[in-house]
Amino acid sequence: MPLDLSTIRAQFPALCKPVIFLDNPGGTQIAQTAIDRMNAYLVENNANHGGAFRTSRESDAVLDEARAALADFFNAARPEEIVFGNNMTSLTFTLSRAIARTWDTGDEIVVTRLDHDANITPWVMAAQDRGCTVRWVDFHPEDGTLDLGAFSKALEGRPKLVAVGYASNALGTINPVAKIIQMAHEAGAWVYVDAVQYAPHGPIDVQALDCDFLVASSYKFFGPHAGALYGRYELLDELTAYKVRPAPDDPPDKFETGTQNHEGIAGMLGAVEYLEWVGKTFGGDYLEKYGERYQGRRLHLKQAMADIRAYEYELSRALLDVLEETPGVTIYGLTDRRRLDERVPTVSFTLKGWHPRQVAEELDKQDVYVWDGNYYALAVTECLGLEDNGGLVRVGPVHYNTLKEIHRFGEALERSAQAYSR
Repeated sequence: MPLDLSTIRAQFPALCKPVIFLDNPGGTQIAQTAIDRMNAYLVENNANHGGAFRTSRESDAVLDEARAALADFFNAARPEEIVFGNNMTSLTFTLSRAIARTWDTGDEIVVTRLDHDANITPWVMAAQDRGCTVRWVDFHPEDGTLDLGAFSKALEGRPKLVAVGYASNALGTINPVAKIIQMAHEAGAWVYVDAVQYAPHGPIDVQALDCDFLVASSYKFFGPHAGALYGRYELLDELTAYKVRPAPDDPPDKFETGTQNHEGIAGMLGAVEYLEWVGKTFGGDYLEKYGERYQGRRLHLKQAMADIRAYEYELSRALLDVLEETPGVTIYGLTDRRRLDERVPTVSFTLKGWHPRQVAEELDKQDVYVWDGNYYALAVTECLGLEDNGGLVRVGPVHYNTLKEIHRFGEALERSAQAYSR
């Protein structure tokens, strides 16, 4: 059944404010279940890891439950394939250092200019440390899609690793990651997928993708500021982790250095539980599609994300409509309504005569929250020739946003554009 927006919005305490949250690509609002999990952890189970006493045992049980939940969210083969960390960036620096130990001088890696810098610079720095060559893959500026011809060319050097985003946090493009992974594996490369921008918008199945690593941050999918990484178990097991000596040698513990953000991990569990509720409540139409491949929570999560994806097509269409109807707006990325399945509803634009920060400030005066700048997708704004001009304005609805809010955003932007023309 379609999402009931009043019921959905009631799960997010922040949405009672008289503002429009379209800043979601930088971080969504948090679900009540995640807040409840964090509060319960801090009040009832707050303790360090591995103690002989009750609260430590209960703390470890919550973290184990969270690991199992994230394994379900990603459809990992086992909970031990989930590594927790502060965020995607920190996890990527940790894994890049471990993976780079397997590289030799003269080896090659591949990165793309469509990615967030957190999936570029850690690998470039690691390559520099090991004397490796970095191959860059460009994107098509006219529609924001990755240049697969250039990607195929980059694979001719038989790279050790390919780093690629599931979806662009700047232009909203969904990359054909399954095809990219297959091509990379045929060339002998491991694949590291940044799924941060995609995670709140569609179902993820690391086994179906056959990726080697995939990472996301829960504050982008209705949880707290924390991150989780999937790694193929045999690869996590063989890699050397940079850790202190008493720490375990088995994954995932060997990569989780120091004391983790336990309350944040509990909140991640709550975020997954929220999405499980969405699937149970609204995802009945997708039982036939997913029922043979998934069971239990994994089924409900796939139903939830499919229902969310279907509703967000409406949001994408409405958002593109209001932007195209606003004089002076230039949209960057896919706008073809027949290709909405190739993008998430993250849309970036410029407004003629306005610096992006001015647009964001003007919209803030009207209680509409959007981002401006490069959002750490520095290679994107550089390739588009926009970095020196303040980058872009980014609008990113998620499933708790309404079509009415999209139209109110359009009206606010129109007022700003008219003010300039006068």
